[in-house]
Amino acid sequence: MLEIRHISKTFNPGTVNEKQALNGLSLTLKDGDFVTVIGGNGAGKSTLLNAIAGVWLVDEGQILIDGKDVTRLPEYKRAAFLGRVFQDPMNGTAATMGIEENLALAFRRGGKRGLRQGINNSERKLYRDLLAGLGLGLENRLTSKVGLLSGGQRQALTLLMATLKKPKLLLLDEHTAALDPKTAAKVLETTESIVNRDHLTTLMITHNMRDAIQIGNRLIMMNNGQIIYDVEGEEKRNLTVEDLLRKFAQASGEELANDRMMLAK
Repeated sequence: MLEIRHISKTFNPGTVNEKQALNGLSLTLKDGDFVTVIGGNGAGKSTLLNAIAGVWLVDEGQILIDGKDVTRLPEYKRAAFLGRVFQDPMNGTAATMGIEENLALAFRRGGKRGLRQGINNSERKLYRDLLAGLGLGLENRLTSKVGLLSGGQRQALTLLMATLKKPKLLLLDEHTAALDPKTAAKVLETTESIVNRDHLTTLMITHNMRDAIQIGNRLIMMNNGQIIYDVEGEEKRNLTVEDLLRKFAQASGEELANDRMMLAK
C-alpha cells in the first residue's frame, strides 16, 4: 500500500543551518499494516510523514501509494489517498463550523464540487451513527461549533473525519501527545477500533514506547533520517521498553536521551 524508495530530504542546503532530515530511507507497508514509529527528536519522523503527505517534495527517491507514483504530486492532489491527524487538536477541523459541517467537508473530499443541496437527512443519520460509535455524546451536538469541544473530543472528531472516506493510508502524527493520559487512552482505543474495522494501512508516530509496543502489528525506530530497527509480529509483542532502549543503543551507537520518550516509558 505504501512503498518508499531511497528518499532523502535536506533543509537549508549549503548553509550553516543545513540539516539532512531523511537519508536514503526505504520502507514498504503491506495492505492493512499498522506501523508505530519511534525515535528521538530530529530523527526524521515528522519529516517522513510530511514527505508522504506532500507538504514538501523529497530531493531524491520515490514514493508510491497503492502502486501510484505520487513523488511529484502536490499536497492537495495526495489528499484523495490520505487521511491525517495532527498533534495539535486545533488542526484538521474548522473551529467556527458545526460538527456536521466539518464531517460534510471530509465526506466530500476528493469528489466533484457542484451546486447541490447541503447536508440531507440520510447523510445526517450517517454522521450521527458514526459519532455515536465514539461514545462521547457528540451525536446529539451536530450543530455545535467545533471550537467549543474539548481537545479529546476534537481529536476524536478529526480522526473520524480523516477516516470517513477510508483512505489508502492513514497518517497519525503524535495525535495523542497533547492530551491528558485518560483522554489519550480513549483516543488510542478509538484509533485501534476504526483502523481494525476498516482494515486501514496506518503509520503512527508516538513518543510513548509502551503504546508503540502494544499498538499495531509492526514497529520501526528511526535515527538520523534512517530506519535503524524494524520489528513485527510475535517478536514485537514480546518487546519491553528496556528492549527498545537497548536496541536503540546497539543500532545507533548512542543512548536514547530524549526526555519525552523517557518520561513516556
